[in-house]
Amino acid sequence: QVQLVESGGGLVQAGGSLRLSCAVSRNIFSIDFMAWYRQAPGKQRELVARITSRDSTLYADSVKDRFTISRDNAKNTVYLQMNSLKPEDTAVYSCTVAILPRTYWGQGTQVTVSS
Repeated sequence: QVQLVESGGGLVQAGGSLRLSCAVSRNIFSIDFMAWYRQAPGKQRELVARITSRDSTLYADSVKDRFTISRDNAKNTVYLQMNSLKPEDTAVYSCTVAILPRTYWGQGTQVTVSS
């Protein structure tokens, strides 16, 4: 069983920054798909960013040039640096990893951006 624990959420004013962390309970060196999703109230969950084992990244259009996903294999941790936050970024952010044939999810962390 793989466990993911997110941290770093909170309340921030518009224009501010937060860094989310996702600690994984196993070595992540070979995990090819690691990602952050978010779900706002009344909306569907959406992909925010993903990173592969070769550090190839992909971002939602709404967060490009503001968010950065990264991974630290030595710490078995995936990060999401969020800058220039907007009220519409308010959501529960969850990390996920794919270790085929299964995917694993963290419990989520709340990010609230006030205007």
